[in-house]
Amino acid sequence: MTYNKNNPQQYFEKQKEKYTKSLSDVLLQIKKISFARISVFLITVIGIYLAVAYGQQTIALLFISGVALFIYLVYIHIGLEKKKIWYGTLVDINRDELRLLDGQTEGMPTGKEFLSSSHPYNEDLDVFGEKSLFQLINRTTTTTGKIMLANRLNNLIDDIPSLKSRQEAISELSSKPNWRQNFQAAGKIFKESQTDQANLLKWAKSSNNIFNTFFYRTMLIINPILGFGILTLIELNILTISSFFMFLIIPLFLVGTKLGVINKIHNDVSKKSGLLLKYAELFSMITREEFDSELLSNIKDKIIGEKTANIAVKKIAKIMKSMDYRLNMLVGIFLNVFFLWDIMQAIKIEVWKKQYAQYLEIWFDQLSTMDELQSFAAFNFNFPDSIFPDFCDGEFKIVASSVKHPFISKKVSVGNDINFDGWKQYQVITGANMAGKSTYLRTVGVNIVLALTGSSVLANKFCIRPVNLFTGIKTTDSLQDGESYFFAELKRLKELIDKLDDGEKLFVILDEVLRGTNSADKQKGSMALITQLINLNSSGMIATHDLTLGSLADEFPKNIINKRFEVEIANNELVFDYTLKEGISQNLNATFLMKKMGITV
Repeated sequence: MTYNKNNPQQYFEKQKEKYTKSLSDVLLQIKKISFARISVFLITVIGIYLAVAYGQQTIALLFISGVALFIYLVYIHIGLEKKKIWYGTLVDINRDELRLLDGQTEGMPTGKEFLSSSHPYNEDLDVFGEKSLFQLINRTTTTTGKIMLANRLNNLIDDIPSLKSRQEAISELSSKPNWRQNFQAAGKIFKESQTDQANLLKWAKSSNNIFNTFFYRTMLIINPILGFGILTLIELNILTISSFFMFLIIPLFLVGTKLGVINKIHNDVSKKSGLLLKYAELFSMITREEFDSELLSNIKDKIIGEKTANIAVKKIAKIMKSMDYRLNMLVGIFLNVFFLWDIMQAIKIEVWKKQYAQYLEIWFDQLSTMDELQSFAAFNFNFPDSIFPDFCDGEFKIVASSVKHPFISKKVSVGNDINFDGWKQYQVITGANMAGKSTYLRTVGVNIVLALTGSSVLANKFCIRPVNLFTGIKTTDSLQDGESYFFAELKRLKELIDKLDDGEKLFVILDEVLRGTNSADKQKGSMALITQLINLNSSGMIATHDLTLGSLADEFPKNIINKRFEVEIANNELVFDYTLKEGISQNLNATFLMKKMGITV
């Protein structure tokens, strides 16, 4: 399918339309097959009844033909049910993508379990939670992929070659939307829990060689020969039926005395087959696809490797499915009497563990990496105007133009510039309420996070030297810990200063410093803090309503530059342009807003 890379909405709408039609066709086929099954059953029953009633010799033929056709129709029905789930999943995927393009994140995984108030930036920048960056990016279908994505968003990369390698991989995956959707669909069909993969690895590393011995392996050969041999001799009237009952002692003893062990082995594996089949399909998709970027090629090579992951995983899944035959009593009895079936599968499991268990962790790690990378690729695809940033030379630098926030609609979003060259540089940003200060801070912070994960960013130009990020935007009080808002602020600032004192170099983003105290203390404390930050290895931006902080630029002309967001009043209405300008803000709007809302001033 061809698509316009600059119009993701059109692509998702066409995909949704295509898979909705495919789903409708499958549902119609299921109805027809269901009707055919009922018809075959009734015709077979009626035919047998008539044959019996009129003394016809076709009863056996009717029965065999009817049962065979019914089983065939059941087989077809199972295949159609799988297609129904597949197309339904793809419809849901494209519906969710359209919702995300419209800014709707309700019902999407929030990743709130990865939030931490002590983290340098994730809470302030809405990396996780409702209306979060995680919701925009996350397309993972494995638990470990989700964790890896969260870890990447929480831990910025400072190695430029690694960042460039990730950019190439993400860009290539972005150009494969069909493959990514199929990858997601294959992963979504079986929903895994937080502990599924860990339990699988633990199980694979465990060992139980009770059956993998010379004795039991020999009995696997002898028992069927003996069983079928006795039946043949009975048929030839050489032996009596009592001989067969004597034979039954062998399988009953071998299997029956170890039934507890066998049941435990079966219980351990029975819940893992669905997960393994899911992984096998994901591995197969990676193996079959051609990749050009070095990172993706390396992932594929490691999955193929010495032991091909999808073949190995399919093999153990097949063994597990074979062991489930024992759940059918008649089938289980037959297989165990003649083939010692349960023991055979237990031996196969142990052999598989010895061959492949050591590779599982490597394979799962590569799968998780692919899961994480294709999530960033989806973000890049959904924002066709986004670009992959360059990485500047020098000690520290951020130069960018028309930087935007991914959660602000393209129709109303206003891009602003960023310009920092070296340490000990601070922007003091003033402006009226709702003028755009806090939004700008988050916009800068979010795009730094994106840039230093290897992702694309929302800008016309973006050049950055990797840097550690620290923010103080949404500090809150804690009733549980008995902390006031002001004390919580101080703790956050103390954490910042401690990091800088320890030699860490940081890009700092602060919003309305010391808002939890009175105006005089706030002014004095804010000036002292900025002065201290200038003397340490940091750069950053501080938004404030306190216009007097702008005077620090006179004292530190080489270190501080004043920026502002203005608001105008036209036709008795506030007009915001959300454009960052030079200088100190001149216009305030609190009094105006109070009057507009009928509050006496």
